[in-house]
Amino acid sequence: MKKGISIWSFTESDLKKCFMLAKDAGFDGVEVALDETGLISLESTKEDILSVKKMAEEVGIELYSVASGLYWAYNYTSDDQAVREKAKEITKKQLQVAAWLGCDTILVVPGAVNVAFEPGSAIVSYDIAYERALSALKELAPVAEELKVSIGVENVWNKFLLSPLEMRDFIDAVGSDYVGSYFDVGNVVYCGYPEHWINILGKRIKKVHFKDYRYAVGSLDGFVDLLAGDVDYVGVMKAFDAIGYDNWATAEMIPPYKQYSETIIYNTSNAMNKILGRK
Repeated sequence: MKKGISIWSFTESDLKKCFMLAKDAGFDGVEVALDETGLISLESTKEDILSVKKMAEEVGIELYSVASGLYWAYNYTSDDQAVREKAKEITKKQLQVAAWLGCDTILVVPGAVNVAFEPGSAIVSYDIAYERALSALKELAPVAEELKVSIGVENVWNKFLLSPLEMRDFIDAVGSDYVGSYFDVGNVVYCGYPEHWINILGKRIKKVHFKDYRYAVGSLDGFVDLLAGDVDYVGVMKAFDAIGYDNWATAEMIPPYKQYSETIIYNTSNAMNKILGRK
């Protein structure tokens, strides 16, 4: 597998400095993110994005995926139709940005029944959320196919698509080779086993996030450094080998303290070397 890291793992705001740090720490690539404003954003022109691509090439780091945190504010399952339409426009822009960068995948959050980490957030009936998310992705699939960029649906703390069987059937119901799973290993530990998800999703997995989690904590505070939690990474890697997955593995570490952020980058790289069997 290729070893990548999410741009959200950095506290540094300068993209080139992030790329340089990732390169120095031994990562092969960086997963960038689409924001509302900024260099990679809803406002970005093709020229803006090509400047980012050139920057990465100068550093010698690959760009392969585009995530976005905008789906927590704008999602396919909202009761507000205007919000749902905005979410679809975000996906279209994300796909275009990815194509300009030469990335082959984007990460999307498919919506939510309820957002676990936002007390008081709206609750959407599960069946309605399912219908809305499925309808949105069926509409967006042809855009992904045209641009030849896959949409990776991430399993997140959204009280939605809670089992590997359901995620598998949801993806199959969309019916496009360009819509699959962006599988987050750490996100399922609180309610299941990553190895089961990998075996069941199989070739539907487009990209992978590596995180670790301590089950006994039972909340978002349970996320810890790689190899410090309950993820059985030996079993996880066996499962990936069994399905023939040999694509990117992206570490997604949210640094709690700015003064330690660079240390976290290097520690994460070393942990990924252990997991991936690198020297």
